[in-house]
Amino acid sequence: MNKFLGIAALLLAQQLHAQQQLAPAYPLVTHDPYFSIWSATDDLTASATRHWTGAEQPIVGMLKVDGITYRVLGRQGEHFDGIVPAADEKKYTVSYTETAPAADWMSPAFVEKGWQTGEAPFTNDKHMSGTQWNTRDIWVRRSFNLNSVPSEPLFLKVNHDDNAEVYINGTKAYSYDGWLNHIQYFPISDDVKKLLKKGKNVLAIHVTNNQGGAYLDAGISVKPKNAMADAIQPAVQKNVQLTATQTTYTFTCGKVDLTLNFLSPLLLNDLDLMSRPVSYISYKVQSNDGAQHDVQVYFGASSTLATNTAAQEVTAQQLNSNGLSILKAGTKEQAILAKKGDDLRIDWGYVYVAVPKEANATQTITTDGDAIAAFVGKPKTVNSGKQLMLNTVVKLGKVGATSKEQVVLIGYDDIYSIQYFGTNLRPWWKKDDSFTIEKELAAANKDYGAILARCNTFDKQMYADATKAGGDTYAKLCVLGYRQSIAAHKLVKSPTGEILFLSKENFSNGCINTVDVTYPSAPLFLIYNPDLMKGMTNGIFYFSESGKYTEPYAAHDLGTYPLANGQVYGEGMPVEESGNMIILTAAIAKAEGNADYAKKHWKTLTTWAEYLLKEGFDPANQLCTDDFAGHLARNANLSVKAIVGLGCYASLADQLGEKATAEKFRTAARNMVANWIKLADDGDHFTLAFERKGTWSQKYNLVWDKVLGLDLFPKAVYDKEIKYYLTQQQKYGLPLDSRKTYTKSDWIVWTATLTDNQSDFEALITPVYKYALETSSRVPISDWHETTDGKMVGFQARSVVGGYFMEMLSKKLGK
Repeated sequence: MNKFLGIAALLLAQQLHAQQQLAPAYPLVTHDPYFSIWSATDDLTASATRHWTGAEQPIVGMLKVDGITYRVLGRQGEHFDGIVPAADEKKYTVSYTETAPAADWMSPAFVEKGWQTGEAPFTNDKHMSGTQWNTRDIWVRRSFNLNSVPSEPLFLKVNHDDNAEVYINGTKAYSYDGWLNHIQYFPISDDVKKLLKKGKNVLAIHVTNNQGGAYLDAGISVKPKNAMADAIQPAVQKNVQLTATQTTYTFTCGKVDLTLNFLSPLLLNDLDLMSRPVSYISYKVQSNDGAQHDVQVYFGASSTLATNTAAQEVTAQQLNSNGLSILKAGTKEQAILAKKGDDLRIDWGYVYVAVPKEANATQTITTDGDAIAAFVGKPKTVNSGKQLMLNTVVKLGKVGATSKEQVVLIGYDDIYSIQYFGTNLRPWWKKDDSFTIEKELAAANKDYGAILARCNTFDKQMYADATKAGGDTYAKLCVLGYRQSIAAHKLVKSPTGEILFLSKENFSNGCINTVDVTYPSAPLFLIYNPDLMKGMTNGIFYFSESGKYTEPYAAHDLGTYPLANGQVYGEGMPVEESGNMIILTAAIAKAEGNADYAKKHWKTLTTWAEYLLKEGFDPANQLCTDDFAGHLARNANLSVKAIVGLGCYASLADQLGEKATAEKFRTAARNMVANWIKLADDGDHFTLAFERKGTWSQKYNLVWDKVLGLDLFPKAVYDKEIKYYLTQQQKYGLPLDSRKTYTKSDWIVWTATLTDNQSDFEALITPVYKYALETSSRVPISDWHETTDGKMVGFQARSVVGGYFMEMLSKKLGK
């Protein structure tokens, strides 16, 4: 009997362990490229929560049980005070030269003869303030005075692009080869700190810009101690579970158990709900010893949710509206849509925290350093400053075996979301002036129970459908991709009333509505709402049909997020984007069962199809969506895209009754297939580029031939490629091609969809999920990773993980 009990206990332990779903980063609040909060550690209490870019945007949760306080959510953001301010805190000027100086240039005694004077930051971005720097190297010297040397730990505050070395009073304090993307803090060693003195000191910096962007800004900060924070003990995290719309943690806080749930109700068939920028954070507590315990709940949100940098001045207030107690914060400046770029956070509009008035919450606004005092002491309240905290405390009273729940709402009103060819557009939910964020918060509060039930139903159904399509491992990948893909877009309405669902190229260049980002993202949206797919293509059609873009092929993008005023990418991708747009239009027709959308844009589609007919089969030396790999002539996979694009155009022509056109383009596509097989054949596989023997690549573009039922390529082509791919796998997946060992996880899923059996499908999918579980790159999953060590190569939090849903789409459209 004891033996069987032991086995049962072991099986139960294994089952419970299996419920702990790991992720590179955990989605907490996910709505759009600006309102996006993640945890980058497996234990929710181990780090401050972050924006997807990596910048800290702390939300903090605590539970007080019988007077003992436990931290259950995040940490307070690291608070730094600038003693030598960087440019985001205060303007400053330095001496600099772009010509190599003498060897002792970093010495305090060095004389800066012939050096220039300039205001920081230094950059080659003409749209930024500061001093233009367009050479390869720059040397900077900054003199500063200290009244005294602080006793607290000191940090170098720096942002540089690319390689940098930093000296304090002549001694090297920091060096790094590479770029940082944003301000970061690095400890200054005690040995270097001892060199600082009362009076004049010198900060000397050398930066080398190897390629691309150039940037330099630096200062020195002190990190004040927070004894009250050190006294708070972390709760014991027992479990974390991810579903499509929710992330749920369970904790033990002494004699009380807590279930902490984060719900972003991104249901794609309800655009009004999906676009409502409100998430729910639910604390559900109950006694774990059968006794009654006094419980209080704390939730805090940093004003950095409404700033680009922590140094920006903000204002905050408490208000009551529609039965809610509300805290609100935003920047003083409120420069709406004034900034564009990749590594940016929003610094206009307002973040909101709300609870029902009947909760009798105590709400206060403090500095970040006084936030804990709002829960365990007597805080000093403020209504303006930097890095403020919006604090909410709710007394739940006595809690026993029957659970009690407190829901907190967190929302964001960005006022205007996108600039579209010169017109500022409101978010989708703000249909007119009668729609306010206060009303949205009230509606969200009123409908919480119904929305939670709908999300639970959807989460279970999506997982079941994904499991049926590709197995349990595949379903877990889809869960990882769902919220990330949606939240990399913004939903708005064009001036003429068309739906616009505009992506941001997160950490790849910041472009808005990039066609070759839309293309891999498509499967998720084709499954759940083809109208959103139209929202991803409408702007590109408008760009051409309005005459603003005059090339005979599709544009690459509409600008740099959030400004969609026309293409900014320096070089087009003619075959890539034209093929993408035609294929996506055919996919919309397949999903909807009619070609009405294609008919609306038939003239434009015809222009692009004619271009592919002329230039697509044997592509010139041009970029494709894998532009990070460089230019490639005679790209066999790009040729597949052109052929499939022509097949899609023929299919659309058939549906529209254009039989002669359909026959012309289908015949051309099939003739191209025969020629493609000859030019790309390399025995047991097909080549990376035509007639380049000994090379190979994933032919992921073939997937649309299968999914859309075009029947252009023989099945033998799929089978030969899959068989070869299975010999090329690395620990963390199938490389993109024979040139490097890195890969794109979205393309692997597309390639896997070409298989005709579950064994081969899982053989390709399992290493990708292994990467997701084991990568050391703790960011919202990167779609571009190294297959040998599982590290991110570049990109993070991008929408293209919607491509993980390709196998589900194949099953749905193949019915």
